[in-house]
Amino acid sequence: MNIAPTVRFLDRATPPHIATLILLAGVSALNMSIFLPSLNLMALDFGTDYATIQFAVSGYLAATAVLQIVIGPLSDRFGRRSVVLGALVIFVLASIGAFLAPTIIIFLIFRILQAAVATGLVLSRAIVRDMVPQEQAASMIGYVTMGMALVPMFGPMIGGVLDEAFGWRATLAFLALAGTGVLTLCYFDLGETLKAGGLGFREQVKGYPVLLTSPRFWGYSLAAAFGSGAFFAYLGGAPFVANGLFGLSPMWTGFALGAPAAGYAFGNFLSGRFTVRLGVNRMALMGSIVTLVGLGLSLLLALAGFGTPWVFFGFCTVFGVGNGMLLPGTMAGSMSVRPQLAGTASGLSGALMIGGGAALSQLAGIVLEGQSSPIPLQILMFSCGVCSTLAVIYVIFRGRQVAPA
Repeated sequence: MNIAPTVRFLDRATPPHIATLILLAGVSALNMSIFLPSLNLMALDFGTDYATIQFAVSGYLAATAVLQIVIGPLSDRFGRRSVVLGALVIFVLASIGAFLAPTIIIFLIFRILQAAVATGLVLSRAIVRDMVPQEQAASMIGYVTMGMALVPMFGPMIGGVLDEAFGWRATLAFLALAGTGVLTLCYFDLGETLKAGGLGFREQVKGYPVLLTSPRFWGYSLAAAFGSGAFFAYLGGAPFVANGLFGLSPMWTGFALGAPAAGYAFGNFLSGRFTVRLGVNRMALMGSIVTLVGLGLSLLLALAGFGTPWVFFGFCTVFGVGNGMLLPGTMAGSMSVRPQLAGTASGLSGALMIGGGAALSQLAGIVLEGQSSPIPLQILMFSCGVCSTLAVIYVIFRGRQVAPA
């Protein structure tokens, strides 16, 4: 029987409250999206071009990918709590540094240091996996990421409003304040969940072959990587589509960029509500199909001449629903291959997601260069959806092969 551990809010002797995990993951996601509506204005302010300022997105994602490879093993060795608190301190200081940065180079240096907050994305999942078994973990991750989606859904909207009212640097002040609040909450509520004091690095390395040679680990990880890859391609190209092609203001660009997150939150709700009943694989397959339907219809309508903001951003909400159903189960599955290495598995799987996302984010900018419609971006996103669906089907097929044994 799956029994949830005892949790008392603001008691470090017990595992953290789900609200703490939601905010920990939420501030990590918020940092990716809050100033997307301001990229054009930031380029003008620093006297640089859009490709350079976009490195604040793609470079940040690349740093996040590298960091996730390191964070997982560190947390498996030293525990979740100390790593989370240290990363949040770095994030707050880096946000202040970026706020004060006088040049684009200094800004980008502090922007890369802000990637420390990605620890929250990795370890919020690993903490859940520490607490409960796989099926229940997928359900709980669904609720955590549903709340996580609600936070960054408003990020571009907040960033757009702050930009118009006070200038783009106000978004960095907001991030510093948000990071300080989450740091305080984690200090008082985040109890250690890693059992038996953690694994030494030598023991972790011995376990790597089991993890890295597992077809199930790679199947789940690639399904998550391509599923989220559509979203990261969207992050890289949608600001240009909204502002450059559709002529939306920073405020309305912010609202438009929140479209997938609204669907993602609903998809996470469905995952949290039904994964224990339906199973991880079935929920992931349903999510990948919903993603394909949303992206496919959007592309077909654009090819038919109905390339309007309502079509593009409206169907992005549908693909967000699919991702919200897909990702919790694939994340939980990748961490369940070897539960003792849940942090390492979460980090490696997350590195694939974010590293691929960094490449796709930059690729989105390249394919849109000189274009007068969002169709190249829609093709790229749909291709990611196809690959994700194939990876889920492979995991299901592989599971049926090994089940009799």
